[in-house]
Amino acid sequence: MRLTKRLIDQFRYEGTKKDEWDVRWDDAILGFGLRIYPSGRKAFILSYRVEGRKRLMQIGDYGVLTLNQARDLAKVHLAGVIQGADPLEKKRRAVKGETVGDLCAAYMERHAKERKRTWRQDERRIDKRILPAWRSLKVTAIRRADVAALHTKIGREGGPYEANRALALISRMFGLASRWGFLPEGAPNPAAGIDKFKEAKRDRWVTPQELPRLAAAINKESNPYVKAALSLYLLTGCRKTELLSATWGDIDFDRCELRLEKTKAGRIHYVPLSDPAIRILRSLPKQKDNPFVFCGRRAGTRIIGIRKTWNRIRKASNLEDVRLHDLRRSVGSWLAGSGASLPLIGRVLNHSNVSTTQIYARLSEDHVRLAMENHGRRLTEAAEPKTDPAERMVAALWKGKANGEEAEKRKDH
Repeated sequence: MRLTKRLIDQFRYEGTKKDEWDVRWDDAILGFGLRIYPSGRKAFILSYRVEGRKRLMQIGDYGVLTLNQARDLAKVHLAGVIQGADPLEKKRRAVKGETVGDLCAAYMERHAKERKRTWRQDERRIDKRILPAWRSLKVTAIRRADVAALHTKIGREGGPYEANRALALISRMFGLASRWGFLPEGAPNPAAGIDKFKEAKRDRWVTPQELPRLAAAINKESNPYVKAALSLYLLTGCRKTELLSATWGDIDFDRCELRLEKTKAGRIHYVPLSDPAIRILRSLPKQKDNPFVFCGRRAGTRIIGIRKTWNRIRKASNLEDVRLHDLRRSVGSWLAGSGASLPLIGRVLNHSNVSTTQIYARLSEDHVRLAMENHGRRLTEAAEPKTDPAERMVAALWKGKANGEEAEKRKDH
């Protein structure tokens, strides 16, 4: 039946046993109904399923809510269920008043570790930047002013780039907080509307003049896997984690190709391997029961980070302002300098956004200028009237004769 105000007013408890539920379900909205208590109390309820489990929640008492208000709330809750939310869990969390520490833990386990290749960076920022400031604060207590103040503090301590990444992380966590029930449905995101700091564009790469010093410093490294990894950064332009995660099964020596599945762009990236790259890979010793190309110190592991080694190398080569990621940027700059098109550079570096590749546009200007000079020369030549050899000879003779006559006149005067 379809519930109406008139019917609800007429309903009486009809249970035959103590504490037996008496529910009148509504035909208009699946799972929406009215529970009638022995005391005469009447409350709107909603039955639904989440991940195969049946859930039953109370929306509110009749009298406090009208039938239409309860129906509207039921529709909102069911819309959330379709998107994967659990309205009952949200209600329980709101009553409990969970902390930012709880939200951070949920974010890492339910989102970052499952979906993000760079989850360790999120974990580091949470541990270093967010938890020391907000660990015990209620999620519902965080306001925009709190986020703005923390953003400013991180900017002073860690710089604009770090502050902006932390702001984006906070925004993402609080966006998920509403879906997971840490915040009421429709609660505003406290990180919304906060302006990011202006970041200085990174414009550094290894020049051809600097490369010999860098290569010499790399070659002095005793660890063959670290030495190979740094050399392959320069030869392939791969991202650090993507390259270090490579296994021997990812390399096709017949096709001279490296297959990277887990990439930042979210798609498989096939990296052509040049002759020098193949020689380096073939020279690396394979370790028993270790699938990784760049083996770590412990059995069966890979190299995780080479920051300390890189700091030593760039100091030895007098390139202390060059970061490890700048080696990848160097590949793009060298390709641009050799006349490679921006789409080609984007494919080599596996950029998902065309605008990312635009930073190399100005490095192609010399080739653009040369092309325009050649175009101008050809256009000018094409526009000049063509004459046969005899006509050109006559023109030259007459020009010479005219010059001679003019000279004689000047002599007579």
